[in-house]
Amino acid sequence: MSFKLKVYGLGQKEYIHKSIIDACKNGNNSAQFELYQLYSKAMFNVCFRMMNNREKAEDMLQEAFTQAFLKLDTFRYESNFGSWLKRIVINTCINTINKKKVELMYCEEIYQYELREEEEAEVQFSVTNITNALEKLPEGGRMVFSLYLLEGYDHAEISQILKITESTSKSQLSRAKRSIIEILKEQKTSQHEN
Repeated sequence: MSFKLKVYGLGQKEYIHKSIIDACKNGNNSAQFELYQLYSKAMFNVCFRMMNNREKAEDMLQEAFTQAFLKLDTFRYESNFGSWLKRIVINTCINTINKKKVELMYCEEIYQYELREEEEAEVQFSVTNITNALEKLPEGGRMVFSLYLLEGYDHAEISQILKITESTSKSQLSRAKRSIIEILKEQKTSQHEN
């Protein structure tokens, strides 16, 4: 069964997946599968950035969608469905990390670091290089970096999500940026040596 793409105007916002979401709310399995197909790839990317492991990310994706379908009746079209779902995905990942009692080490100091122009020119910024560097970051820095630069949250939102202070969020982001630059420099150096 395929759902027709309709745009519904609700106040000032439009919801192109309203018919699918409504069918999901009524327990339609085909609609749930279609909604999963529409959002699973983007949400998997969020999970992977948070968990830094494909298998864990797949588990988190399934758990997040299960929670989303159970809570779907609470979605009131007051926000974008993707944003609502992403919040569930991020909270699922964070809750799992917290359940495992992973100690995220945060430092309260804020380091000031400015990249000089000549250093910036030296570093190779490709998606593959940055993704590889991101995987090498400590969990706390990786999560803040992902939430801030990749997911678009500000430091106030990150502090609420991770239950840390804003200054800690800023410190972790600064440290993560420096680490990524160092990793990229090391990659460039090793490429030139080979």
